Amino acid sequence: MAFSEAQRKAIQHDRGPMMVLAGPGSGKTTVITYRIWYLTEELGVNPGDILVITFTRAAAMEMRERYEKLSGKSSRVTFGTFHAVFFQILKLAYRMTGANIVREDRKRQILKELADRCSLEPEDEGDFLNQLEAEISTVKTGRIPLDHYYSASCPDEAFRQIYRGYDGEMRRTGLIDFDDMMVMCYELFTERKDILSAWQKRYRYILIDEFQDIDQLQYDIVRMLALPENNLFIVGDDDQSIYRFRGARPEIMLGFEKDYPGAGRVLLDINYRSTAEIVGAAQLVIRHNQKRFPKTIRSLDVHGKNVLTRVFPNPRAENRAVVEEIRALLEAGEKPAEIAVLYRTNLGPRMLMETMMGYNLPFRTRDQVPNLYDHWIARDIFAYLRLAAGGRRREDFFRIMNRPKRYMSRAAFPGEKVSFFELRQFYADRSYMEQILSDFEYDLKALSRMSPLAAVNYIRQGIGYDRFLEEYAASHRMQASELFEIADEIRESAASYRTVPEWEEHIREYREELLRQASRGKTPQDAVTLATMHSAKGLEFSTVYIIDAVEGVTPHGKAVLADDIEEERRLFYVAMTRAKRNLRICSVRTRFGKPAEVSRFVLEYLPPTDRRKTK
Repeated sequence: MAFSEAQRKAIQHDRGPMMVLAGPGSGKTTVITYRIWYLTEELGVNPGDILVITFTRAAAMEMRERYEKLSGKSSRVTFGTFHAVFFQILKLAYRMTGANIVREDRKRQILKELADRCSLEPEDEGDFLNQLEAEISTVKTGRIPLDHYYSASCPDEAFRQIYRGYDGEMRRTGLIDFDDMMVMCYELFTERKDILSAWQKRYRYILIDEFQDIDQLQYDIVRMLALPENNLFIVGDDDQSIYRFRGARPEIMLGFEKDYPGAGRVLLDINYRSTAEIVGAAQLVIRHNQKRFPKTIRSLDVHGKNVLTRVFPNPRAENRAVVEEIRALLEAGEKPAEIAVLYRTNLGPRMLMETMMGYNLPFRTRDQVPNLYDHWIARDIFAYLRLAAGGRRREDFFRIMNRPKRYMSRAAFPGEKVSFFELRQFYADRSYMEQILSDFEYDLKALSRMSPLAAVNYIRQGIGYDRFLEEYAASHRMQASELFEIADEIRESAASYRTVPEWEEHIREYREELLRQASRGKTPQDAVTLATMHSAKGLEFSTVYIIDAVEGVTPHGKAVLADDIEEERRLFYVAMTRAKRNLRICSVRTRFGKPAEVSRFVLEYLPPTDRRKTK
């Protein structure tokens, strides 16, 4: 196989630390595979002395298969994820088995019970438990003193109580989670130098893939394990570090040469995947980051179409145009598997999916896309609409009786059905409640005569539901804009229907279609890929659409600090470099009826003459 000079230099590195900066599409997996082959076949290294660490089990299996195919024999090289390697060490030290690893459902059950004890009643339990898990992981892997950690998901004292309760339950039952594997391995190596020495002798050569995704605890363990020979061969791209929310720190890779003075460095600077136009545009964007290794990536002089940038009046026009273009591509013979639509968050594709369903286009999602109409804000709005239509179920009253605040108590609803006459009797001794109940009844009658769009607007502004959302966000340490975006999405959906029953029928069909999509089990060959920018990492497609390239979406509205913006830019860079031949980036002038600004990342690759056209 023919290698570039940079690839050959990386593959034939002998001893000591080496950093390989691998740009997008630069053949890093090939380099790692041939590097292992070179060690075993050319330098005579015992395969059992080699440890290859990846971040996913699939990557480890692919690497093993490619090496065994290359060497023509079964491998004694160890391929595994960080967790698999660390657990193997713990198994031998503490006689652990797979039964010691906590199941995900058991973990969430423990956290739910602890949250209940703290009287926490989140609206979205699944999202809340996800946040709790992430914060517990941050405390563990960051080795942060619990009293110095300030929670974003719940009151600080409640979080500390949940953390201690979770840790105590895990110890009591002899269970560990993935973070415990790393913490225990670090403590084992720190306290038992004899055990550390044994593993150092076992693994004399360590290769790490996707090094830019490493966290501090993983790095500290690897540094101990690599001693004293420091045959540490790391491969990654600081420009593709996009997992800070999981603890990844690009500065670890940036500081590697300080930790290992004299370490070799090789830049794999040829992108074998994308056209020169795509590579050039992506380079113009990523160069705006300050905390990175200066580097220039080039293509193999393969030219194609310029990156197509389009600004639409609104998301509805954007999605319709994208779907019509995809249909035209498919009719022209493009394979569905060669087309992808990428977006910043998993809330992004709702309207696109509905449009694709209307055109009967095949698609699959790489992320679990939450059903907008299952969100608690949607459930609140539909509770209002059912009551407005004459429904009197107690559960609907419970949902919205204090959204906004009406000083109503559950004790006022003794039966399954609710009547305003009985409510007035219950509150007869509180004169101020008469006006509140009259206003409530008036609002429901007013809603009963409105279209879906007018009704949603009236609930939010006339009744004061937006005011409730602001208060909810403040009490739950959230940005109100996050909740308003959900409410805006619901309003956008309502605008397409004349009556509430017509809207409800669409929602029912949409839910059924989502279930059908999930159960069809489409293979990559027969469906267009819809994916978040995060989950698209490592993939490639002939044609890529990036939608909703506006400020507040990408970069995300939560990105405020300089480091946050740099991470968002890396994420956009990753999305751009998934495209092989065609890259089409879409923005809008208005979003949910409000003016929208084209993303700064778009302006960074456009020439000055084209930037003016986006205004």
